Amino acid sequence: MALPSLDDYFPDWKEREALAEAMIPLIGRLYRKNVVAYCYGRAMYNQNVTQLMKTHRYVRQIAQNELSEFESYPILEAMSELDLGPSHIDVGRLATKYMEESEATDITPAEFVQRECAEVIGRHVLPIPEAQDVVLYGFGRIGRLLARLLVEKTGSGEQLRLRAIVVRKGSDDDLVKRASLLRRDSVHGSFQGTLRVDEENSCIIANGNVIRVIYANSPAEADYEQYGIKNAIVIDNTGAWRDEAGLSEHLKAKGAAKVILTAPGKGAIKNIVHGVNSDDVSPDDKILAAASCTTNAIVPVMKVMNDEFGIESGHMETVHAYTNDQNLIDNYHKKNRRGRGAPLNMVITETGASSAVVKLLPELAGKLTGNAIRVPTPNVSLAILNLTLGRETTEEEVSQFLRNVSLHSNLQRQIDYTTSPDVVSSDLVGNRHACIVDGEATIVKDKQVVLYVWYDNEFGYACQLVRIVQKWAGISYPLIPTDVVKLGF
Repeated sequence: MALPSLDDYFPDWKEREALAEAMIPLIGRLYRKNVVAYCYGRAMYNQNVTQLMKTHRYVRQIAQNELSEFESYPILEAMSELDLGPSHIDVGRLATKYMEESEATDITPAEFVQRECAEVIGRHVLPIPEAQDVVLYGFGRIGRLLARLLVEKTGSGEQLRLRAIVVRKGSDDDLVKRASLLRRDSVHGSFQGTLRVDEENSCIIANGNVIRVIYANSPAEADYEQYGIKNAIVIDNTGAWRDEAGLSEHLKAKGAAKVILTAPGKGAIKNIVHGVNSDDVSPDDKILAAASCTTNAIVPVMKVMNDEFGIESGHMETVHAYTNDQNLIDNYHKKNRRGRGAPLNMVITETGASSAVVKLLPELAGKLTGNAIRVPTPNVSLAILNLTLGRETTEEEVSQFLRNVSLHSNLQRQIDYTTSPDVVSSDLVGNRHACIVDGEATIVKDKQVVLYVWYDNEFGYACQLVRIVQKWAGISYPLIPTDVVKLGF
């Protein structure tokens, strides 16, 4: 697509805006049939017009191709006219493939899409035989974001279903307060949809999803079966229990089948970073942990850098947003420095990320050190990776490699890439990737490389955890085009 002249920029934008607007009902109808549309791994569902246009713009900048709404809309339109079964379809990749093919042939978008989607036309096989019940044990920062994600991903209802949250009752108006915190968030904005409170039945109804609020003082005390909940995956986001003995208490509750921890697990518990070692997840596992937000951010980048260049040694410095574990003002804390006021200070503290990386990437044993600084921001953190590689390289080679990984590898849902010269932490609130490589900040000299890796330590981490739960539940979709890498759903 040729660039418009100066006089044509506004009419061109309005045309693309109209096409993006026309995409929304098509994407929505497909989504309700469990046909999920992506654009180079970035979800197109639940997006407004401007967000869809920004997604296309991002692909043009990072993939350095000519993809625009003019190219993707005919593909989506052709998809909407077919009897497609549940699948994940990368519209951006299909559009790019069609652009290349149509230069040499007379194939129409409809003919092309019918050929590419042949395996799922009329194939109405649900991703799992019946919906997987999910329970949130705890309803703090991560728990409420998980609730938002699970409600958003309900689709036609045959996937993960958030059935209940378990908390200790805090006051007579506890239910209203819980719903209010789900509805409004100082960092992540308003809940996208409608919420109702049914106090008589102790329920929050979110976009039609009935979520029971169960009051219990311990995991084993809950009885999920009385609410029709069975074989549930319990997501423990309290962090109160981190070993097998403690987390096993959840399995004593009627209706609970499995439990996953939203923190690093101790002992023999598998710590999973989706996209890196998620193949270690087995249907027979009863207890899993999702590691830490920092581990999820660092490990994907460390893995690809080690695979491509080799890592001889490295130091990881985490510049982390403050958390509930710290004090608002100076007060006693069992850990050094964390008792000092979080909104007022930079606080040097320890991190287990370097040892966690080694557990996931044992080939790096003895090669890494790490530390952390808590800073006065409420969300989005930064990992600075100072690496000595196994061979000399250039900034151009490293940047191009990580750019390609973000677009074309099986870690495209874990590793994002930005080339913005003015990007700052607040710009990345709500980013769904485990991490975002700051391409403009990369430093390379011979074998020394310094990478600056952002991550939304709340929302990006919650997305990673939902991906693990989906895999654990056995949710699987055909991927189109067939040569596309796994989308890391």
